[in-house]
Amino acid sequence: MERKWIMKQKGDPADIQRLANELSIDTVLANLLVRRDVYTFQDAHAFFRPKLEDLHDPFLMKDMDIAVNRINNAIKERENIMVYGDYDVDGTTAVSLVCLFLRKYYKKVFFYIPDRYSEGYGISYKSIDHAKEKGVSLVIALDCGIKANDKISYAKSAGIDFIICDHHLPGDKIPEAVAVLDPKRSDCKYPFSELSGCGVGFKMLQAFCIVNNIPFSELYPYLDLLAVSIASDIVPVTGENRILAFFGLKQLNDSPRRGLKSILKISGLEGQKVTIDDVVFKIGPRINAAGRMKSGKAAVELLTSDSDATADLFSEAINTHNNDRKFVDRQITQEATNMLKNSGEGIAGKATVIYNPLWHKGVIGIVASRLIESYHKPTIVLTDSNGYITGSARSIPGFDLYQAIEGCSDLLENFGGHMYAAGLTLKKSNLERFKERFEQIAKEIVTDDMMIPRTEIDDYLDFKQITPKFFRILKQFQPFGPGNMSPVFVTKNVYDNGNGCIVGQDGDHLRLELIQENEPYRHIPAIAFNQSEHFEHLNGGNPVDVCYSIAENYYRGIANIQLYIKDIKEKEIIP
Repeated sequence: MERKWIMKQKGDPADIQRLANELSIDTVLANLLVRRDVYTFQDAHAFFRPKLEDLHDPFLMKDMDIAVNRINNAIKERENIMVYGDYDVDGTTAVSLVCLFLRKYYKKVFFYIPDRYSEGYGISYKSIDHAKEKGVSLVIALDCGIKANDKISYAKSAGIDFIICDHHLPGDKIPEAVAVLDPKRSDCKYPFSELSGCGVGFKMLQAFCIVNNIPFSELYPYLDLLAVSIASDIVPVTGENRILAFFGLKQLNDSPRRGLKSILKISGLEGQKVTIDDVVFKIGPRINAAGRMKSGKAAVELLTSDSDATADLFSEAINTHNNDRKFVDRQITQEATNMLKNSGEGIAGKATVIYNPLWHKGVIGIVASRLIESYHKPTIVLTDSNGYITGSARSIPGFDLYQAIEGCSDLLENFGGHMYAAGLTLKKSNLERFKERFEQIAKEIVTDDMMIPRTEIDDYLDFKQITPKFFRILKQFQPFGPGNMSPVFVTKNVYDNGNGCIVGQDGDHLRLELIQENEPYRHIPAIAFNQSEHFEHLNGGNPVDVCYSIAENYYRGIANIQLYIKDIKEKEIIP
């Protein structure tokens, strides 16, 4: 599918030039900084040198004092504490973080991860019954619970208190838990609302440390878990998240815990500098695979391992789950694509809603994302689960998925999520009406132009500008992520030097050595995933325009600049 390149609006030229002069940097870099609200040397110093001291006071979050007092009382009264979390990366890292830290000071702490298939997302009645059987009187729920009003009431009737640590949008009514920590609460004045679920748990522990006179430095070793959460849950890497991700990645690189060290090894990242992208594409999917294919409990067992042997055992199992997940999601994606082609729905309509009762519930979210790559429209993939239809939804820029699904709420049993990703459950009898309603909402919002995928470009760049100094400064923009994405550049009239080749198991990718028309002696390595269709044009010595991000490629411990090609536009063939 052809992509539209959209050049971002530049900052004020006077601001850019002034900052470039003050920092002695290329105006391209100055423009990137201005676009991030960096205008002075002091701003740049704060941006490039994050400090943990700049984290907000955790007691600015509503109910924080109540939450910490309830935990302290539970410890004083020798109560059993259950730490509960979702089965995805955010949930399992949050549970691991809170369990590991509290167990340093109190041993009667254990965890519970719901089963994706028998219990579903969020707090379950089964887990509350389990807590009652185990004599639990306090449950700390992480990355879930903000809409679990009925479940919290049920727990209350059983004599079980809940502390909710969530980051999803609340409903009309806040659950009647002992404390509800959620920076997205309308009555919460916390200065940063985009924490991950694990991040909210971390702020609770920060407050716990303050009240109990525990040095904040005691929390530093747990920042590797938080970095994995921030990267995998695709929250904005701005504000507090940028500070936490910065120091979390430092911990992950310098002294990762046993479980993460084992995952790094099995992911081929041992001895390399780990980035946010490595977490998103290599570490996160492996941790997620446990909950997708079997049980999220295995992920927590891995992340809380206290021996190398145990960690290696769990990481091997999780890696196997990930390989199984890849096979299943490829198979279902192909089946879904064939269904759409045969029915004509892949072309018609402004949304895709596709259902097969036999599809694996654990991978339908991935399948939805893959279908968007092909058809670029809001997509919901549905399957059967426990007598209902359940689904995962993904969106495109400009279409608020959560709001659209909320517009169908009278046809749903439950739903949750945010603008770009959501989950839902409905009765089979409501499927056709739901499809019609969702398509009608999409028709009112989605334009033909929105259905053309686009790549946002930060600036034009000549290869001669990619100097060691330029790249050294560019690296300091990390960690990248939403709100601080890796810059994308365009270079015009480039050629392969003749060494380009098709790579990959299925021959889908290109490995290139690029030269620019006016820089014939500068060869820059590049990799272009899923763009092998351009090989013949490039191999013929013909020019292209490329858009790309710049990164480091590690080979045998040596780091080299490599371009990650996002798109290629072929130029007219020269006779």
